[in-house]
Amino acid sequence: MGTSQIHTIKEIAQKIAQEDDRRSRLAHTIDELLRQRQQMLVQYCELAALDSGEGSLEETLAKLKRFIQMLMDYAALGHFEIYQRIMDGKERRKSIRAIADEIYPVIARTTDFFVEFNDKYDGADDAESLVPLTEDLSALGEAIASRIEKEDSLLREMGNQVLYRNN
Repeated sequence: MGTSQIHTIKEIAQKIAQEDDRRSRLAHTIDELLRQRQQMLVQYCELAALDSGEGSLEETLAKLKRFIQMLMDYAALGHFEIYQRIMDGKERRKSIRAIADEIYPVIARTTDFFVEFNDKYDGADDAESLVPLTEDLSALGEAIASRIEKEDSLLREMGNQVLYRNN
């Protein structure tokens, strides 16, 4: 085997290793997004239960702060680690780009809604600031459900692509 052939094989092996590393990072990002989503949903349910009169003002404010932080972490991870990468044209797979193009408007609207919720309640410190919370949590729940529905279609395709390529 000549030196040029060895060099070519080495380049191919490096490209394969880089692709495997990219897929591994993508699988990790998807897992992390799903983990953060689950934690956010648990906090949402706990906050909604407290808002219905089960907790003290201090407990509600503390849960609200934890929930907002989880909501923003979840939204940021999805936006910056998955959607932004696709929208910047760094995704080569056509099926994933097609789904992303379809769902991105919903993702962008829900991200904006999450930020508005954060801005409204981040400084909440008294009962009066929580008066509209029940109504806002209801609207937020609808936005979360809409986002999850769209997000899952993209994550399924991404997961299928990773699994298909690894077999």
